[in-house]
Amino acid sequence: MQAHSPARHTDPHAEARTASWPQRRRAVVAMAVGNMLEWYDFAVYAYLAAIIGKHFFPSADENTSLLSTFAAFGIGFVARPLGGMLIGRFGDKHGRKPALLLTVGLMAIGTGLIGVLPTYSAIGIAAPALLVLARLLQGFSAGGEWGGSASFIVEWAGPRQRGFFGSFHPASVFAGLLVGSGVTALLNSGLGPETMDSWGWRIPFLLGALIGPLGMLARKGVQETPAFQRADGEPSVLVQPIILWKLMLHAFCFAAMQSVVVYIFLSYFPTFIQKYAGLSRSEALWSSTIATATIALSCLASGALSDVIGRKKPMLLSCLAFLLLSYPLLHATLGGAGFGRIVLIQMVVSVLGGLFLGAMPAALVEMFPTKGRLFGLSTAYNLSSMVFGGFAPFIATWLIGWTGSPMSLAFFVIASALISTPAVAMLRETAHDRLQ
Repeated sequence: MQAHSPARHTDPHAEARTASWPQRRRAVVAMAVGNMLEWYDFAVYAYLAAIIGKHFFPSADENTSLLSTFAAFGIGFVARPLGGMLIGRFGDKHGRKPALLLTVGLMAIGTGLIGVLPTYSAIGIAAPALLVLARLLQGFSAGGEWGGSASFIVEWAGPRQRGFFGSFHPASVFAGLLVGSGVTALLNSGLGPETMDSWGWRIPFLLGALIGPLGMLARKGVQETPAFQRADGEPSVLVQPIILWKLMLHAFCFAAMQSVVVYIFLSYFPTFIQKYAGLSRSEALWSSTIATATIALSCLASGALSDVIGRKKPMLLSCLAFLLLSYPLLHATLGGAGFGRIVLIQMVVSVLGGLFLGAMPAALVEMFPTKGRLFGLSTAYNLSSMVFGGFAPFIATWLIGWTGSPMSLAFFVIASALISTPAVAMLRETAHDRLQ
């Protein structure tokens, strides 16, 4: 690996000369289309958790069924660090492009499998076992996708555009969530709850399998990143393992809050506001759809802003906002808040979350040297996502059941912000440095 030594303001235009604007534009489109399809597949499960629980984890106790469903959701995140390590190592050795072709293919297979699985009533215990297998395949793929696509897009950017280019990564993730939420909401409104419960829930998964090849097609038409090509042609300098692991620990803590915010206020919230705010399934899904569109736009604005004022300022502002506002915002959703107020609250949370997420990809990519970037970034980020994000819906459901109070959810979000705030504060500003 290359050594991660600072190289402040050394020929800041060198990166800009390596790629033309049309090449960069094609790279953005290829990453965004594949990433959107990848995360559509991964998100649909969360939006249909209540229905999946009935078919694969039947129980007389609704809370137990939901816990089992969210445990299977979390299982997908257990495979993410392994996918991050193996696909990350593959991508550091062979390139970003082949790694990203692999991830989108694996995700399509895992998603299609869920769409055709027999239920518990048909094959008994084999049904949840196969569901867990499909989730593991999805998780393995997602583990390589996040770091691979973030590195791909930031490495294609010019020296003063990395924040903005990087922000297309979370924006495309949320575009995938938006499509997943929108498709689910449309089907639920069009087919009705009974048909959706019976067989309509399979349609979003089958669509994910069918459109997966579009992601592969988009990525086949783009070249390898200039940064990887430069690093591949240079002699590799081994970095001390202790330095790499320190960077990974820093990245692990740094990414904690965003995982909790995304998986609590977007993935888990449709379930939460149906159960505790009295919204219908259709209203809950539409509210989350609007919130997802809002956070995507907020990400793009934050990424562009970070190219001007640096990565740390917008992310610190986001951390402090969640420390102070999580409790009152969550409290405002309870007690018959109504659809309009829920939408407004989710939009506020989305703007605050986008401040962090928009600047995050460039900041994380800039932390690691090119030849070790996918391994280090993907491993750290996916471990953080597994601990703080993957089991967030499970932890949320358990916390509420244990305390008897939906407000206990706020303390989970605050705890994650307490972990990320000092990690962001310790971050070395790299917005105007040459990419290592």
